[in-house]
Amino acid sequence: MKFWSLLLLLSSPLVVAAPTLVKEVTSSTDGLVIPYQMYQLDNGLTVLLNTDKSDPLVHVEMTYHVGSAREEPEQTGFAHFFEHMMFQGSKHVGDQEHFRLINEAGGTMNGTTNQDRTNYYETVPANHLEKVLWLEADRMGFLLEAVSQRKFEIQRDTVKNERAQRIDNQPYGLVSERMGELLYPRDHPYSWQPIGYVEDLDRVNVDHLKAFFNRWYGPNNATLVISGDFEPSQTLEWVEKYFGSIPKGPKVEDAKPAVAKLDKDRYQTLVDDRIRMPMLYMSYPTVWLGQEDEAALDVLANVLGGGKSSLLYQELVETGKAVSAGAGHYCGELACTLSIWAYSNPSKDGSLEPLETEIKRIVKEIEKRGINKDDVDKAVTELRANLILGLDSTQGKARQLALGQVLQGDPLYAINAWRQLEKTTPEQVSQVYKHYVQGQPKASLSVVPSEHTDWQAAPPNYETPQRVLPKTEQPLTQTNARQVKDDFDRSQMPDSSEPVVITPPKLWHTTLGDNIQLQGITNDEIPAVSIILAFPGGQLAETPEQVGIASLTAELMNQGTTKLSSGEFSEALERLGASVNVSHGFYTNLINITTMTETLPQTLDLVEELLLTPGLREQDFEKVKTRMLESMAQSRHQPSWLAQQAFRQLMYGETRMGLPDNGQAEHVAKITLDQVRDYYHAYYNPANGHVLVAGDLSKEQAAKDFAFLKQWQGKAPHLEAVTVKPQPATPGIYIVDVPGSVQSVLRIGRRALPTDATGPYFYANLMNFNLGGNFNSRINLNLREDKGFTYGANSYFTGNRDAGVFLVASDVRADVTADAITNILQELEQFKEQGPTTKEVAYLRSSYSQQDALAYETLGDKAGFLLQLAMMKLSPDYLAKQQEIVAKVSQAELTELAKQWLDPKEMVIVVVGDKAKLEKSLQELHLPLHDFTIE
Repeated sequence: MKFWSLLLLLSSPLVVAAPTLVKEVTSSTDGLVIPYQMYQLDNGLTVLLNTDKSDPLVHVEMTYHVGSAREEPEQTGFAHFFEHMMFQGSKHVGDQEHFRLINEAGGTMNGTTNQDRTNYYETVPANHLEKVLWLEADRMGFLLEAVSQRKFEIQRDTVKNERAQRIDNQPYGLVSERMGELLYPRDHPYSWQPIGYVEDLDRVNVDHLKAFFNRWYGPNNATLVISGDFEPSQTLEWVEKYFGSIPKGPKVEDAKPAVAKLDKDRYQTLVDDRIRMPMLYMSYPTVWLGQEDEAALDVLANVLGGGKSSLLYQELVETGKAVSAGAGHYCGELACTLSIWAYSNPSKDGSLEPLETEIKRIVKEIEKRGINKDDVDKAVTELRANLILGLDSTQGKARQLALGQVLQGDPLYAINAWRQLEKTTPEQVSQVYKHYVQGQPKASLSVVPSEHTDWQAAPPNYETPQRVLPKTEQPLTQTNARQVKDDFDRSQMPDSSEPVVITPPKLWHTTLGDNIQLQGITNDEIPAVSIILAFPGGQLAETPEQVGIASLTAELMNQGTTKLSSGEFSEALERLGASVNVSHGFYTNLINITTMTETLPQTLDLVEELLLTPGLREQDFEKVKTRMLESMAQSRHQPSWLAQQAFRQLMYGETRMGLPDNGQAEHVAKITLDQVRDYYHAYYNPANGHVLVAGDLSKEQAAKDFAFLKQWQGKAPHLEAVTVKPQPATPGIYIVDVPGSVQSVLRIGRRALPTDATGPYFYANLMNFNLGGNFNSRINLNLREDKGFTYGANSYFTGNRDAGVFLVASDVRADVTADAITNILQELEQFKEQGPTTKEVAYLRSSYSQQDALAYETLGDKAGFLLQLAMMKLSPDYLAKQQEIVAKVSQAELTELAKQWLDPKEMVIVVVGDKAKLEKSLQELHLPLHDFTIE
């Protein structure tokens, strides 16, 4: 991850003042700017307004300057835990109502916590802005009145489930935690992760939560950003009304940088039986966010491992010495690290010792190689492109403004950091290399499976000190509860204004040659273009003996052209601030292109060269196949992949839809380069294909720019119709055994419907909305919010044009696996018998009626809309037809659909977990029980 991505993840102190206009920025000399007005209220709340009327929506982002770095060493994970509690209702907002109200408005919402900050955000149709401000103010000023011990216990279980799902049950999931412990002393707040340690969560109670809220969640420790379609004067009135009377909290001091200090190289080994490919992760301590050497260190990381043209990739991955390798400069408010990682190939020699030797050699080569101006220019161009693309959404603009202000007291920090990078000299990069890397100590973590501990890079020489926890409970730091005095009734939720007018983007269409469809949406909000080339082929074109060739060909196409190697092709794109990625779907082969408008001609020259004269070299073929086979083997250690693949196999059998997207190892291993070349010639054919363009490009110019596609010689490919066989699996429980698993991954469902836009599939998903189709659905509220079984549970209909399934998905605590299955089946049975309530139908209508306001905001959204039209052969007015269906669909119709699809007796149940611990409880469900092995 590069420095500019991290600007969206970190935070820092803020400066507050009186409730007045502090600053206004409208333009810049270089054209890179996010216009904003900054206000500060008497209570210290900083408010940033960014008006953008290009779409009828607003994004509201509240960022508090508190993350895990503000925690006590014996109360880790509390900032993240508290993030969960902020969604549990407040004095004037009922339990789970925050989610319900945002969903009902057709919006989206969430919150995140990292080491330095916690943020909460909503994107809604513009007419709901006042309601969102009321909601955010209520949990800032009135959360504690609604807090209960029961809510506390449920969310504690939810956080434990989240840790189990994302960390403890995932391959490499513990790497970040172990690296933090390896780099920093136990009392350093970066030595633990935001998720925290389970034993700490078990020792706190609701009083700790209240103290945490009073200490950190005052308006003087918060920044509110509003971006989108609103009137500034009215919006500021609402902000002052709902937030102005909330008293400030205790003073918050600036955090002091505390960079890791190592006196010698530290080595540790993490034994992880969920992995296949050994991993070496190395970190050099550097500076802290905003320090003057940060930009030069970012360039250094880019040179070392910033893409396919980097030193690490070229000398390790391209030579077959590593399966994957890279580097990044990761920055936080207190400290940064320059980190390098690489994965060895266990099929050849999984040992990490020779890999470490190679990495040391490559790092040392910087001494002789030096840094040149091209290195800096490439990093500058990449960052500029990323900044511009980040301005494509209200959320992107709001996030940069918020975190710039909270991080550095500068809403435009991300842009100003780019300007600093632009001024960086090669000499400065060489200097930081000598100061922070050359001959400096580092922390190294080897990640190996238990049967190959000898593959570690070096014997461990550093033992992480044991955590010393208080023997008795520490007295809580008391802070005064804030008393809010208002001259209005906060219990009255504000009404939304008139619904926004949702207008689908204006489309244009023409034909290139006889049979290439060119469709587009012209939009000049940012000087960029998003393009999708979709050619008939994909998995559908594979023969039974060549399953996986679509994926293998796409990966090989990403390796450059006959003139340009993989590294040279990637470097050419990086210098243009562009990206080109070849992939595939079930029916198509795809080329996704993103570029700045000013470099579109040069980018399309590279695309033309790639499409007409791809490299397809023998040495690239062997490397790509090796990486693919290793990735496929690693997938079998991923519980979620095992569950997905087992369910697909049970639904579709040995047909193409029942096999993994990238094929099966035994088939891929036998595919030859000649077969890949034949597949390329047949199915990377623009004939009967689509060119989909969204961005700063006219129809006339697009027709000229893509005229090169007419050069293709050869017949349009013929694709056989899909033969759909009946579901091969009978209802019952199918266990995929993963010994030692701390969670069980559940997939419960049956064969259902092929996709459509306004037919039975669309109706079925309307039926599912209240069952498992949103956060406040019955299944999620039951398993997550009521029982504490899981981090999340949902249900949905999914498929392609020829077939589909209904599916309930959740990762649950291993000890409640049977109970979770019982509860899911009971929910299905109840919904089947009774259907949705009148209130639920109203909720469905309200949510769907305005959600299209968010559907076309970014260039990616627009290109995706075009792809949907092309692949489904839809008329652009299909969204209007969907709205008509939602307005008219009856409770009785939805209930009838529930009876048709939700019978528990028809369900196939996949359980991925520890069979030895689960089998007895699963037998008590009195359902057919089968062992299952992934083919």
